[in-house]
Amino acid sequence: MQSKRLSPVAITGLIIAAVAVIFGIYGVSTYNSLAKQNQEVTAQWSQVENVMQRRADLIPNLVSAVKGSMNHETEIFDNIAKARSNYNNATTTKAKATADSQLQAQTANLISVIKESYPQLSSQANVQTLMTQLEGSENRISTERQRYIEDVKAYNQSVVTFPKNIFANMMGLGQKATFKADPSASEVPKVDLNN
Repeated sequence: MQSKRLSPVAITGLIIAAVAVIFGIYGVSTYNSLAKQNQEVTAQWSQVENVMQRRADLIPNLVSAVKGSMNHETEIFDNIAKARSNYNNATTTKAKATADSQLQAQTANLISVIKESYPQLSSQANVQTLMTQLEGSENRISTERQRYIEDVKAYNQSVVTFPKNIFANMMGLGQKATFKADPSASEVPKVDLNN
């Protein structure tokens, strides 16, 4: 019996088919990986917004509980209300982050005023609750921002490294913007305990 030998054309065809199958499998795997990372980044930003919204909803209720004891600080309360309104009206990721920075700055002002100007007030239960909730909200937001930054970093590394960058470009997936702090955040806050 004579064995059948494949012709060079058939061998070349099989090699091309094998390469195409491998390339196809890799392409599907890469696409799924990038799509999953893209969804993780989007979901994590939603979680950042979730905790920022929690703070935006919580602050007015807590502030109104304390407001009567602090009639002299209406400007701070007005600024908090304005910052909260800006946050609720923001529609883009960048606008939400900017508005959140404003809200964070105003709540920090409120905490400073309470600690500096009203030391007897900080022992009252409703003020203590306000301060605890504000500090807890800031910690939650900080944690979720860190997770968002990590997810964006992993995603951005994927879309810029070879050969995933080829597939990312074909799919129209670009780098995501990471969280940027408000420029005023780099300034050292002044605390005067002598007042």
